[in-house]
Amino acid sequence: MGQLAHTEGLTELQGEILAAVHEFVEKEIIPNAQELEHADEYPTEIVEQLKAMGVFGLMIPEEYGGLGESLLTYALAIEEIARGWMSVSGIVNTHFIVAYMLMHHGTDEQKEYFLPKMAAGDVRGAFSMSEPHCGSDVAAIRSKAVRDGDDYILTGQKMWLTNGGSSNLVAVLVRTDDESAPESSVYKKMTTFLVEKPSGFGEVRPGLTIPGKIEKMGYKGVDTTELVMDGLRIPSNRILGGTTGRGFYQMMDGVEVGRVNVAARACGVALRAFELGIDYAQQRETFGKKIAEHQAVQFRLADMAVKVEAAHQMMVRAARKKDAGERNDLESGMAKYLASEYCKEVVEDSFRIHGGYGYAKEYEIERLYREAPMLMIGEGTADIQRMIIGRRLLEDYKRA
Repeated sequence: MGQLAHTEGLTELQGEILAAVHEFVEKEIIPNAQELEHADEYPTEIVEQLKAMGVFGLMIPEEYGGLGESLLTYALAIEEIARGWMSVSGIVNTHFIVAYMLMHHGTDEQKEYFLPKMAAGDVRGAFSMSEPHCGSDVAAIRSKAVRDGDDYILTGQKMWLTNGGSSNLVAVLVRTDDESAPESSVYKKMTTFLVEKPSGFGEVRPGLTIPGKIEKMGYKGVDTTELVMDGLRIPSNRILGGTTGRGFYQMMDGVEVGRVNVAARACGVALRAFELGIDYAQQRETFGKKIAEHQAVQFRLADMAVKVEAAHQMMVRAARKKDAGERNDLESGMAKYLASEYCKEVVEDSFRIHGGYGYAKEYEIERLYREAPMLMIGEGTADIQRMIIGRRLLEDYKRA
């Protein structure tokens, strides 16, 4: 292993966990990723092995059967998994966000019911905010829940669910307008429901349909879907936290840690692109010498390495700040923004080093070239991150 993307100050246990994940990535993910990705095949065997390793419960407290590890440990594990194949990190990351929301906002009954199953990987999560007409504009959602006795009836269409077909628990954000308080903020008229379902596609339970996988340019293997609710009946005890009107804040809390993990995924993809580029540059010959000996290629490698290291360190800082119990929306926004943009640039530079071979599907860099753009969109686009960063800076540097 080279000197890039190392993390200082880890405990012995953290080191053992990350070493085990690294070995698994080297032996099980990297050798199989190309074939699975080109076939757009769900990595069932890889997921089963991750379940056995305890990765799905990495941050879930020990009292619920998890490992009780920190966000930093989790983010570094995700970085390593994404280095092997980004789609696998997406399967775990979406599950983690739902578990995190339950850990911090769920009722005692919800925690006791779901978290042990989620720690074992027997229940796998997905979460849903976006709708066909709105992406980052969460306030514009139209899906609704209407009270009917002790139940709620959910109607609407959601979009871009990672794990939409394979999951069996979906945290769904809908409007629960309170007619008695029509003047209240739109953000206080949203509620998160915990929707249980069998895995699969079609009408998976009365009133709930998962139409099928959305075909994508990259990020294959993992299923990305729509979710259609038409008279879906959910009991009131499946409102996250037990109270309506808190859904927006619960989702934003989940997305905040999700941004750290998208940054980690970008760091992993960028590191792999660098590894592929520097290895290929020492094999390929042009004009009588290895291309790594050409100054232009060395400059490109130097730029790539600086970006890999800078993104990694910013991601680590954001995770550590959250672990310390401090507000980290500024740091997580910066980490997600920088890491995803740098990832795109590092992957493109590695692609350029590969020359014509980078365009061939047999070379791994071709897959990374299709995967990197998703990271600029997931958990809020680059422009959304810049808005968050700008507002926080104005808050911190407000004139007296």
